[in-house]
Amino acid sequence: MTLDRYDLQILRVLQKNGRISNQDLADSINLTPSPCLRRLHALEKSGLITGYRALLDAKKLGLSLMALVLISMDQHTPERLGNFEAKIAEIPDVLECLLITGQDADYQLKVVVKDMDAYQELLLNRITRIKGVTGVHTSFVLRRVVDKTALPL
Repeated sequence: MTLDRYDLQILRVLQKNGRISNQDLADSINLTPSPCLRRLHALEKSGLITGYRALLDAKKLGLSLMALVLISMDQHTPERLGNFEAKIAEIPDVLECLLITGQDADYQLKVVVKDMDAYQELLLNRITRIKGVTGVHTSFVLRRVVDKTALPL
């Protein structure tokens, strides 16, 4: 899909405010509502827009401890990695799981939990019990310096 300036403007505005009305979106990019809505539907249909979500404040929900967890695996077979990925996807505390290179680890997880006791339970009773996990290294987040969801367009 080739994006023109209107498409890019629509994407920029929606990344800042996914709840904007079509009328306000159209006004903000100097387009009338009908073509704006057609463009929006085309962007959704193309898969460029994958969904709309509410961003929540973890601390206000009592989830005050965030950790980055590096995971090492014993084997790098499709079956072993697939099993790990399926099991880790079932854990609600895991916000992100990345298969990585350039480290002594195979995966990086971003997890959020209530406190250190909850992290210990997650680590000892869930993560390390997944078949193939041989190493875990955890770094705790002190402060978010940059926290964006918007992609650079």
